[in-house]
Amino acid sequence: MLKKIFSKQKKESLDKGLEKTKKSFFSKLSKAIAGKSKVDDEVLDNLEEILITSDVGVDTTLKIIDRIEKRVAKDKYLGTNELNKILREEIAGLLAENETANAIKFSPETTKPYVIMVVGVNGVGKTTTIGKLAYKYKNEGKKVMLGAADTFRAAAIDQLQIWADRIDVPIIKQKMGSDPASVVFDTLQSAVANDVDVVLIDTAGRLHNKVNLMNELSKIKRVMKKIIPDAPHEILLVLDGSTGQNAFEQAKQFTKATKVNALAVTKLDGTAKGGVVIGISDQFQIPVKFIGVGEKVEDLQEFDKNEFVDSFFKV
Repeated sequence: MLKKIFSKQKKESLDKGLEKTKKSFFSKLSKAIAGKSKVDDEVLDNLEEILITSDVGVDTTLKIIDRIEKRVAKDKYLGTNELNKILREEIAGLLAENETANAIKFSPETTKPYVIMVVGVNGVGKTTTIGKLAYKYKNEGKKVMLGAADTFRAAAIDQLQIWADRIDVPIIKQKMGSDPASVVFDTLQSAVANDVDVVLIDTAGRLHNKVNLMNELSKIKRVMKKIIPDAPHEILLVLDGSTGQNAFEQAKQFTKATKVNALAVTKLDGTAKGGVVIGISDQFQIPVKFIGVGEKVEDLQEFDKNEFVDSFFKV
C-alpha cells in the first residue's frame, strides 16, 4: 500500500481543495437550522435537500437521513448544535463501509509488475492522473512504465509522452490508430523484461459506443493475462468531480463495461460539488483511492476517509 502518513502540507492542500464545497454546504446548513434548537422533521427535510444539492446523490442522502432519524428517535432530543458532529460520524461510517466492501487484493508492495489499467472519458483528467501517479510511485522508489493504449486520439499519446519526459519514465507507444491490445502486449512484455514495479496503461475514453468500449477493454484484459495471469491488478476509473451528477452516469457506464475496482475523483478544488465523492463511493461500493485537489503534481492525494471528512467538516 502507499504510505498512509498525512503531512501538514498535504492536509493544507486538502483543506484548500475542499474549501468551495465546504463553504457552499455550511452556508446552506446554517440557513436550514437558523432559529432552530432541535433536530426536527423540518430540519431533516432541509438537510435532505442540502445533501442532494451538494451532489451527494438521492440514494446516499436518504441513507444518511435514515441513520440520523434513528439517532434522533433513540436520543429523543438532539440539538442542532450536535447535527454537525452526527453528520460527520455518519458520513465517515458510510465511507468506511465502502472502503472495506471491495478492497483490492493486490498492491505494488506484493505484486510485480503491478498493472493499473486507467479508464475514464476524455476530459476528466485521465492522462494527467496517470502522470501524477507515475510521479508518486517513482518518488516512492518504484520503477515505473507507461503504456499509451489510447490510440484513438493522437493528442492522448502526445500528452502521455510529455508526462513521461517530464518525470523521466519510459513509455511504450505505437502510432495513432494502432490496435490498443498490441500496445498493451508490448508494454507488459517490456515491463517484465526490464524488471518494472508499476505499469500504468492509458485506455481510450469514448463512451458514445459502449459495446465497442466493452469489447476493447475485454480484449486488452485478455492480452494482459497472456503475459501476467492476474493482470490488471487494478482498474482505476477517473471521474471529474466538478461534473457532479454526470460523474455518477459515467461511473454507471464504466462499471457496466468493465470491472472497476478503484476510483480517482479529480478537480475537486475548482468546484462546490465535493459531495460527489461520498455518493459515488456509496452507490458503486468501489473504494475511492485518489482525489485531485489542485494543479500541482503532488495534489493527487491518496484518499483518506478520515482526513477527507475532517477537512469537509472543519469549521
